[in-house]
This record gives sequence, C-alpha cells and structure tokens, in this order.
Amino acid sequence: MREGRLRAVDVVAGALERIRREDRALGAFAEVWEDAAAERAAEVDARLAAGERLPLAGVPIGVKGRHGLRTAGPLVAAGCVPVGATAVPGPGTAWQTWGLGAHGRTVNPWRADRTPGGSSAGSAAAVAAGLVPLATGSDGAGSVRIPAAWCGIVGLKVTNGRFPSPDRTGLAAPGVLVRYAADAEAYWRVLSGEGQGLRPGSFTAAFSPDLGFADPDPEPLALARAAFARLVEADVVRLPLPETPLRLADPAPAWLALRGAGSGATSEVRGDGWGVRDVRGINDRRLAALFDRVDLLLTPTTPNAAHGHDGPGDRYSTALTWAFNLSGHPAISIAAGVGADGCPVGLQVVAARGRETVLLAVAAAAEARAGSRSTGIPGKP
Repeated sequence: MREGRLRAVDVVAGALERIRREDRALGAFAEVWEDAAAERAAEVDARLAAGERLPLAGVPIGVKGRHGLRTAGPLVAAGCVPVGATAVPGPGTAWQTWGLGAHGRTVNPWRADRTPGGSSAGSAAAVAAGLVPLATGSDGAGSVRIPAAWCGIVGLKVTNGRFPSPDRTGLAAPGVLVRYAADAEAYWRVLSGEGQGLRPGSFTAAFSPDLGFADPDPEPLALARAAFARLVEADVVRLPLPETPLRLADPAPAWLALRGAGSGATSEVRGDGWGVRDVRGINDRRLAALFDRVDLLLTPTTPNAAHGHDGPGDRYSTALTWAFNLSGHPAISIAAGVGADGCPVGLQVVAARGRETVLLAVAAAAEARAGSRSTGIPGKP
C-alpha cells in the first residue's frame, strides 16, 4: 500500500468478494458493510496519496460483534478498513461455544461439524479461512484464546486494565486474532504505541499441564507438551532448575461470582469458605513468585479438543484460560498441532503483566520454527 503497488479499494474489494463467496457456509459474519468499507478504502487511498503514513493502510479487518467499531478506533486510525461485524453467540446460546452469523451458526473451517470456539467465534473463523487477515476480539474467560486454538491461529489477550473495557467486572480485555505472529505484533504496536517488539530470544519457561486443578484430555495435553518441547529444542525457551509444580486455586467459583454479581463481588464464598479475594490473593502470590523465577508459563490452551455444535456438556473449555482473566496477566494462544479428529489445538503462553512483547517474540519464534506460513486448511494458503 505505502509503496503504491496496491490500492486499498482493490484489497478491500477482494476481501468482500471472499466473504460473498464463502461466508454462507462459514457463518463468520453477522453483518457485512460493503458500501461503508468501499468508502473507507477510498479514503485510505486518498490519505496515502496526500503523503500520510498509515502503518496498517488498507488492511481489511473484521470487528467482533455489531458494536465492535467502538473499540476498533486505533486500528481504523492506522488505516484498517472494517468490512463487517463478526459472529458472536446468539440469544440462548452458551457464550463459550457458539457463534451465530447472518447465515446461521458459525462453523470451524477445519471441520464444519465442530465449533470454532467462542465467544470470538466469527473473528477466528474469518481469519482461519482467509477472509480477512486480522479480526478483533475480547477475552473475558478465554474468548480470544479458545477460538484461536481450535481454529489453528494466533490469539492474543492483553493485560487486563491496560486499555479501556466496557466490562465492569474487570475480567475482559481486548484481543486480536491473526494468522501470523507479525500481524499480532503490528496490532500491538498500534494499540500500545510501543516501537519494534523484542526479537526472538531464549526465555526461561515453566510448563504446567493443569495449573494444579484442571483435568486436560490426553491428546490436547500431549500436543501442547510436544509443542513446548520443540520450543525448548529450538532454544526459544529454556528450563530453569527443577521447581515445585505450579498449583493455583481453581478460579471457577471466583470468576462465576464476579461475572454474576458485577464488580462489587468480593465476598461470595465457595463450598470451602473461600471468597473471590481469597482465590485472587493466593493465585496472585503464586504467579508473582513464578514470574520472579521465569519469564513464561506455558499450558495447553484448552483441556479439550473442539467439540460438536451440541456443546461440551458440563465441561468448561475455559478451565486453563480464565485464571489469567482473574489475575490480569497477558496470554497468547499459538498452534500446537492437529489432533486425530483433524482439528487444531493450542499452546497457551502467559507472561508477567505488561510483557506482551515477550509473548509476541515467542509466537514469532514458534512460527519460524514451524517453517510454514499457512493455515494448513486445504485450499486456504
């Protein structure tokens, strides 16, 4: 764009054509803004012609939900062109699982009989299928990281409280879904105003299979372990001296109490008498001690693989993600591999508060180690 080899109007027209061609089967978009997108793309071309430098000039993006433009201001100012509102769960559907687009339920691009995860369902499906290169999300319990894992892409949740959020509980933070680590870094530079990110290096890391309370299925855990081992082999991360395994308090009752009662929920108790403050306090202390010793914590992103559209039953797919909404730590999901069912699972990487650049450096190194810039979805280069 900046070199004049492409025009924003042409790039955006290409994205709109892909959506027209493929979204009836995918269900990734709740609304498509063809006229508005074409007008905004023409404005971007005019700004470039006038000599303005736009770091994300003409990049077509999806925004999460019908009100997603409210939080996409920095991206639009950087030259992005919103082409539509991506699908989120509809009335009566569980927030952690489904999306409902203009043409029906949102499907996983790898297998249409599986969910893409949620609640940033449409954003993940649109990016994984190549309809747009970037889509916004919001993450209150794993709503960016879970769909990123199940769609085989990158999903970043930023540090809670670092940027404005309409969520009164403080559990939700902005996030982004992209196919490539460099695009997540570009998003972060625009959002944070920070310069060039860290280059991949060797970071100390701890791997936890279950955070001390979850019960992951064997295959997602094995694929996450193997992905972690590849990072160790490539010297992207290194192991410290043997340490006591991390054991967090299960955040589920505290998270549910906060979500159910709003930001004032501090005294609701669990069956064992622990309140929200107790769970937060013990987990904050244990995570602080961990990040005094290591740069990173790695886990499976989800305890289970992508399930069918009838749902996961009583199981929480959020078991390994929502601890870091309660604690506020930034986290990213990167591809860990593909299970026997043909669907991806993810590796979650968590850093100390405010250290998003470390997560992005690890994601870039993992991508380089994989040696591929492809979704792996047949017909989606």
